[in-house]
Amino acid sequence: MSVTRRGKNPATRVLRAPGGLSLRVEPRALAAGTVLALVALAAAVVLIGTGDYPIAPPDVVRTLLGDGVPADEFIVNDLRLPRVLVALLVGASLGMAGAIFQSVTRNPLGSPDVLGFGFGSAVGALVVIVLFHGGATAVAGGALVGGVLTGVAVYVLAWKRGIHGYRLVLVGIGVDAMMVAAVNYLLTKAQMVDATRAMVWLTGSLAGRDWSQVWPLLAVCAVLFPLVLGQSRAVRVMEMGDDAAYALGVPVERTRMLLMLGAVLLTTAASAAAGPIAFVALAAPQLARRLTRSPGANLLSAAWMGAVLLIVSDWASQRAFGTDQLPVGVVTGLVGGVYLLWLLVGERKAGRI
Repeated sequence: MSVTRRGKNPATRVLRAPGGLSLRVEPRALAAGTVLALVALAAAVVLIGTGDYPIAPPDVVRTLLGDGVPADEFIVNDLRLPRVLVALLVGASLGMAGAIFQSVTRNPLGSPDVLGFGFGSAVGALVVIVLFHGGATAVAGGALVGGVLTGVAVYVLAWKRGIHGYRLVLVGIGVDAMMVAAVNYLLTKAQMVDATRAMVWLTGSLAGRDWSQVWPLLAVCAVLFPLVLGQSRAVRVMEMGDDAAYALGVPVERTRMLLMLGAVLLTTAASAAAGPIAFVALAAPQLARRLTRSPGANLLSAAWMGAVLLIVSDWASQRAFGTDQLPVGVVTGLVGGVYLLWLLVGERKAGRI
């Protein structure tokens, strides 16, 4: 196997193997992704050990490996581990989905939060809660259906001899406003118990999550993550423009449709598991790109960054406000609002808005 440099970035390496196979490697991006993965896993261990019954990190690791005492095994495996796994999977799903949308739209504001998919899932969930008084499984199914239908609507409305980034964003903002109106209408028609339940879901929370939320979300991620990551090269080429991508042999519209479908499914699956968690999909890709200093969507790094953001936010929601425990969506909303203002100021100074 040989190693060569390629491209304008001197840090880029191409590993060539016999048979014509090659792999493009950027050491800084690889190191950053590895660090983010380690931080996410370390934060998960700390979060599992946090609570009214604290457990030291070494004991948490020992319990996860099957060598803990019975009391620790019950608290870790049955009570806390499912919540942490949902946080990791939801954060990773939102981070990757946000990276896809920002790459497709070529706009840092192109995220599921802005394009209406979160509130599309919310409408589906509220229909089940308010009109049919469904249980947790039915609510998750309603959120999934609502998000997918919203994604189809945005794509169809934004289509005009192809998909243009700014047109997609503008259509998404309009659809988002319509979904917000639908959510408010459903809340006015809800009974008090259903309205309370709906508001808790709309805030975005990881409280009470168990293995019934872990397995479906894990299955979705196991299928979609490899499919999306397999399109990484096409995503990088498409960022040079549709004409260049066509010239290099990338089927642009088919690839874009596949990527958007994957991103919509990841977003809606995350919303079905934890409610509409705000701003993770917006912030994670941008922070990952600044950390890796690498062009392109940085799909895997964005996924790990999303996991880190949600794990840290969940810890803050439990421990940073004294005896009060806030839904994690409140914390991500506070942090994300500040980040969005900073991003808008930067875009304005750059003359892009």
